[in-house]
Amino acid sequence: MTVLALVLLTYFMVVSGFVYDVIVEPPGIGSTQDPRTGAVRPVVFPPGRVNGQYIIEGLSSGFMFVLGGVGIVLMDLALDRNRAKSVKVSYATAGISSVVLAYVMSMLFIRIKIPGYLH
Repeated sequence: MTVLALVLLTYFMVVSGFVYDVIVEPPGIGSTQDPRTGAVRPVVFPPGRVNGQYIIEGLSSGFMFVLGGVGIVLMDLALDRNRAKSVKVSYATAGISSVVLAYVMSMLFIRIKIPGYLH
């Protein structure tokens, strides 16, 4: 279990852009000014900037990738013949839900980042 936790932590750090964040030191979150009211609003995803990211964007995307991976592991655990049926159903439900949530949120992040993607 310790090895799995270390592997997931390492995977999270790699896919969330930890090395990029250390080297470039981007801001944690950005801001933009509303053209109608003049109020400053926080921005998590810089739209149209494919080669740049804020720290929160990288962490949230990395979390979604890890969530999808954990969902696949849970679906694999649901196939074990030595478990009770209720546990298998719980693992399968949690696994499928995790994978679907990770996919939907990742696609939402891409559509925010790149407007008009896949349309």
